[in-house]
Amino acid sequence: MRFLHEPIRATAGMTFDQMLERIRYEGAYPTRERAEAVTHAVLSGLGRQLTGAERADLAARLPDEAALPLTAQIPDPEPLTGWGFVKDLAARTGGTPATARWDTGAVLTTVGHLAGSGLLDRILAQLPSGYALLFGRAELIQAA
Repeated sequence: MRFLHEPIRATAGMTFDQMLERIRYEGAYPTRERAEAVTHAVLSGLGRQLTGAERADLAARLPDEAALPLTAQIPDPEPLTGWGFVKDLAARTGGTPATARWDTGAVLTTVGHLAGSGLLDRILAQLPSGYALLFGRAELIQAA
């Protein structure tokens, strides 16, 4: 019997090296090392935003080397908006908001693919506004 929030390994065919190659391609990074540094920074930042079953389920779908920076972080009591996430990443990495936005998109698009549609829906429901675009999705806003 499967429980609602039981982790599912969706990465049966994707290793950490394959994940980094995809991120390197998406972000047009010149080296694997650059792609790995960006991946670590973005996943560490995401780990400060996610809590609960969504965090655990996402970690279970990532290669172990990618899950570690995500789960090693203590979640912030006040999650950042998508734009706040980008600005925080820029400050932590010494980059500009433009490069941080690029890096975030390159990593989170791949992470969203690994998460799958259902889990990504749950993640986006937990996070404040502005994250859908970072994951490569349209940001749909309901009228009040």
